[in-house]
Amino acid sequence: MSNHDNVLEEAAHWLGQGRRVALATVIETWGSAPRPVGSQLAIRDDATFVGSVSGGCIEGDVVTRALETLETGKTEVLEYGVTDAMAWQVGLACGGRIRVMIEPVKG
Repeated sequence: MSNHDNVLEEAAHWLGQGRRVALATVIETWGSAPRPVGSQLAIRDDATFVGSVSGGCIEGDVVTRALETLETGKTEVLEYGVTDAMAWQVGLACGGRIRVMIEPVKG
């Protein structure tokens, strides 16, 4: 399920069940980015997620950070790139850079 509509529908479904949900969206890319701008990942409060922001390279870190935004209620913008040590740790070795916005969704 990498289609935007499915991601947003699933997020709406989770909210309807009373779950807390965060939405991660690729807002900028440079070089060889694995997913285009607008790609989305919906993350539920139990770490279940649907969609993709990186084809799998950084999803684990994005999910962890999304769970933090559910606690703080604050939107975060993260940048991952091949030049950062963090990028290697989370597996973004594809040579590009991406910026991801993570926001808690208000039901």
